[in-house]
Amino acid sequence: MSFLGHLEQLRQHLIRSVAGALIAAALVFYFKEFFFDSILLKPTKVDFLTYRLFCNISKLWGGEVFCLDSMPFKLVNLKMAGQFGMHIWVALIGGIILSFPYIILQLWLFVSPGLRPEEKKYSGLMISSSSLLFFLGVFFGYFIIVPLTVQFLGTYQVSVDVQNQIDLSSYISTITSVLLACGLMFQLPVLVYVGTKLGLLTPQWMRKYRKHAFVVVLVIAAIITPPDVASQILVTIPVMLLYEISILISARIVKSEQSGQSRVI
Repeated sequence: MSFLGHLEQLRQHLIRSVAGALIAAALVFYFKEFFFDSILLKPTKVDFLTYRLFCNISKLWGGEVFCLDSMPFKLVNLKMAGQFGMHIWVALIGGIILSFPYIILQLWLFVSPGLRPEEKKYSGLMISSSSLLFFLGVFFGYFIIVPLTVQFLGTYQVSVDVQNQIDLSSYISTITSVLLACGLMFQLPVLVYVGTKLGLLTPQWMRKYRKHAFVVVLVIAAIITPPDVASQILVTIPVMLLYEISILISARIVKSEQSGQSRVI
């Protein structure tokens, strides 16, 4: 296939990906009450699952750090079209999240013609693994990072004379950014698999720069979490575990390719 032919194929897969995301976005837009009241705004309630769990854990340690009778802040809308704009924004982000497996499928269909037959047979495993890791990252962000962020930033005060009235757009942007960032960070094993297959990564290189990777993860964790050490550690631990798993994946791929070359020789 010519270069223009590849571009045409890429355009078709991108159109299908966008169409799938828009269909999912339409569903999110239609079920407004469920996605806003039961999901996005739920972390602003004191009866949220994570708050109750952390409250019980803190009581075991002799404290009540995460136990709140009420959230000392109020969500407000300061723009004429603010709520409608946030409705559309949430629909678009929700559509991307829900259609992520379909988007990965379209990406795989684009690159699969250039793969060997033994590589194509792992297509189902690749798509399912990538989707599973992405949703695990989103759930991790929603049930761990988002509650810590909302509780810390929403209850933080420089003075009792200053009340927190958080703009809806600020709240929604923070939540969606955390969810997408966590979902993408959990794609590390998939990226390492592809990088190793392309010859861009080796397990030796990843072991050599393990400490550098740790610093990078800490920096990213500091960006997507509230400014406290506990939240950064909660993000860093699972990502570094995924990094170690990625090293094992890379080593297995290299070993498999070397054994295949030796059989040919």
